[in-house]
Amino acid sequence: MASAGARARPLMRLVTMSGAPILRQLHLEERLLRHTGDNWCIINDGTTPPTIVMGVSGRVSELVEIQPVLRDRVPVVRRFSGGGTVIVDQGTMFVTLICNKTAVDGLQPFPRDIMSWTSKLYGKVFEGFGEFHLRENDYAFNHLKFGGNAQSITKNRWVHHTSFLWDYDVKNMDYLKIPKRAPEYRLERNHTDFLCRMKEYMPSRSVFTDRVITALREHFSVKPTDLETVLSDDEEFVPSTKLLSEQDLEEIISSKESIRVHKVQA
Repeated sequence: MASAGARARPLMRLVTMSGAPILRQLHLEERLLRHTGDNWCIINDGTTPPTIVMGVSGRVSELVEIQPVLRDRVPVVRRFSGGGTVIVDQGTMFVTLICNKTAVDGLQPFPRDIMSWTSKLYGKVFEGFGEFHLRENDYAFNHLKFGGNAQSITKNRWVHHTSFLWDYDVKNMDYLKIPKRAPEYRLERNHTDFLCRMKEYMPSRSVFTDRVITALREHFSVKPTDLETVLSDDEEFVPSTKLLSEQDLEEIISSKESIRVHKVQA
């Protein structure tokens, strides 16, 4: 029983999905962030098809190998939040937290504060399964990254979403360039030397999901929620997360080539 004067845990609505396309998930998250006043946790176990997801300000030409992406018809999505570029697939597990700025006592709605709080939350999740660390903006076991984070902060709310590498296909990493602004702890390592798989540390995906929910219950009253009972048709909602078209990508290639030709002629 809570002591007198203790603050009741705020409600957090829980949505679990399996294999939802990442574009649909991001549209849902943006809608929940901007058009509801509730706290949310969204867990999506894997996604299809394999998709490259970029931050809102990422430069495609610096982060994506465009020619192979066009050849193999790999979708490229520009999400509404910041953060880096990832390729996600069935081996990726997603956890998104959408909260009011007053939901967590003492938490200031600034990027580093949110990152610090979530790292403590996930420290509980991974306790006993590996040497978990927050490395700059990444989650890592020792010095190997397995979780990438992105955030968006509005006047009264924030979203923190993470893509966790339960497993990954090495060949998919060839679609990504090594970013010019890589974290220092990467030490110029290539993708395979920089990443690790969660499945090498935890027994099952369901154990991970259960531990996330258990950790959240220390801060929230977690309530599984059917989205259809919460969301009504909202014709006014236009998501800013976009799927880049083949024409978009071809125009980026053309603009780069024209710049190159201009430099040679100059």
